[in-house]
Amino acid sequence: MAETGDWVTPRLYGAPWFEKPALYYWAAAIGFVLHLPAEWAARLPSAVAALAAALGVGWLGWKHYRDEQAFELGPALISPLIFSTSVAAIGFARSASPDMLFSASITLAMASAAALLRRYGALRGANARHVGFAGAEKLPIVLFGLFLGMGVLAKGPAAIALAGGAIAIWALATKQWREAIRLAHPLGIAVFCAIALPWYVLCTLRNPDFLRVFLFEHNVERYLTPMFQHRQPFWFFGPIVLVALVPWTALLWPVARAGLRRWRENGWIHSPGFFFACWAVFPVAFFSFSQSKLPGYVLPAIPPLALICAVALDRAFAKKRGTAATLSAIIAVTCVTVAIVALRFAQRFDWAALAAYQETASVSVLGYAALGVTALIAAGIIFAGYRQSLGVVVGLCALWTILAVEIASSRFLPLLDYFYSARPHALFLRSDRHPDRIFTYRLRRNWVYGLAFYFRRELPEWSRSDNRPALVLTTPEGAKEIRSFGRIGGFLDEHYAGILYVPVTAAPVPRQ
Repeated sequence: MAETGDWVTPRLYGAPWFEKPALYYWAAAIGFVLHLPAEWAARLPSAVAALAAALGVGWLGWKHYRDEQAFELGPALISPLIFSTSVAAIGFARSASPDMLFSASITLAMASAAALLRRYGALRGANARHVGFAGAEKLPIVLFGLFLGMGVLAKGPAAIALAGGAIAIWALATKQWREAIRLAHPLGIAVFCAIALPWYVLCTLRNPDFLRVFLFEHNVERYLTPMFQHRQPFWFFGPIVLVALVPWTALLWPVARAGLRRWRENGWIHSPGFFFACWAVFPVAFFSFSQSKLPGYVLPAIPPLALICAVALDRAFAKKRGTAATLSAIIAVTCVTVAIVALRFAQRFDWAALAAYQETASVSVLGYAALGVTALIAAGIIFAGYRQSLGVVVGLCALWTILAVEIASSRFLPLLDYFYSARPHALFLRSDRHPDRIFTYRLRRNWVYGLAFYFRRELPEWSRSDNRPALVLTTPEGAKEIRSFGRIGGFLDEHYAGILYVPVTAAPVPRQ
């Protein structure tokens, strides 16, 4: 888009590409137009979206729970900290994908819906009251339509399905259909249409097959069939959610206990927490029935989970000293476990093989240093739990996460770059020492797309019928096939760092 000036039709290798709508492409293209570094241009939209989602859950914590705070900052600051330091947010806030833009749009749309339901008296927080439509209600109605429209621009009709489905199961459980239907106000619908429809109309006019490819293949068929090869078991998203909330996963236990208690006491009908729980549960349930499953599908559930976990943590420190201490200890153990797992993960790689590629400090020393810092912080968290200092607990956990991310980003992840990113491979192969005839063979599409981006051209797939010498980028399985063809020439370094470089000889001339 930035190079061609066509901001309507997404393209891949010059051909129309309708896997996702245009919002992320627009945001990233603006960065390229402003001549930001490629990594910044591609990832900054997700970072900004994550910040917006964090502010959204913080506003919900202030709006609905500010009069029952145990800690002077309360859920209004705890929920953004939990969200921002979770594995899901750290990962997707740095990804070049529409997932965080989509999740932030859903978050802000549901925050607007919660504000309206509070005004209608359906969510009874402090000082809640019934009011009719007045000027003060127009802003959340406009925002509801605006952010829902942005969600449709980010990933398509799934935004309507997730927001509408969460509100529907809440209305079904609480029997507050009248209040739920009032969310579909003509003003909100008009704003939604003004935001979402123009691009869809323009793209359809320019590309007659757009609706068939995007709506049917990439939405209906993706959900109903495994055509995109993302099949997973029905329970797939259960463990994904638990990992996504690390290091705060233990807080789901007091959340579940509080929810069960509210259910028995019949105090959930007008509870804001129940509305947020419906918002969190529906994406997990909805995509569990899908025949295509990827971890990012349940990212919209993480902001509301962060909010209700923050409320549970706040209440635990206010009422139950033993529970607060136990939670602090479990969170501390989780932090230490993450550090140990990272060290074990590092041992999978042959770091000596990368010495020529990048000189770094000793990973083992760095890892054990991080583990030592983690242990000290864990001890502080446990002590703070017994002293019932929620602010210290949250602050230490946030500090640990920031330090861990900083260490990983500056020292650990660059070492893994060669195994997972096409960037170092492309920079190395673009040197004068390597032939122009470079091909791929049986590589996964993430490698193919990455190489094409950094080479600024598509690398063709090698064919056995090509009789000339070439350098083929492949997998160990692909190298075995080429070896079986009798076409591997010279020495082949069997060390596997994401891609194997296989020199291919000319085909032998048949004897007369």
